[in-house]
Amino acid sequence: MATPTRGVRNNNPGNIDYVPANKWRGQLPPNPALEKRFARFDTPENGIRALGKLLLTYQDKHGLKTVKAIISRWAPSTENDTGAYVRAVEANTGTKPGAEIDLHAASVMQGFVKAIIHHENAGFAYPDSVLVEGVRRALE
Repeated sequence: MATPTRGVRNNNPGNIDYVPANKWRGQLPPNPALEKRFARFDTPENGIRALGKLLLTYQDKHGLKTVKAIISRWAPSTENDTGAYVRAVEANTGTKPGAEIDLHAASVMQGFVKAIIHHENAGFAYPDSVLVEGVRRALE
């Protein structure tokens, strides 16, 4: 079996940076011996919840309404091939380039989160039950 990706090992499939001010539900205390940069969570559902909550912040607080706008903030071009990332998320969610999306709709959020997890974790996919529960927690 292949070694799990960092995001899967950390139950942080969005690879969210650890920021002391963020008090995510289920976030584990920092442990530089295990992970120097990224947050770690007790369950993948809580990692997915944090991913969803962050995406909602991008949409609601920062006014980002398209896949390109959201992914450009999520995965800046200084660290990623943002154009390829945007195309992958659009393809995986069936979103036309430039179309506005509503992440408050569970089906849209699920598709978006699933595409990010796939991209961030070398094609990894959680069982639908884990994805659905993580998104439910993000939208509550």
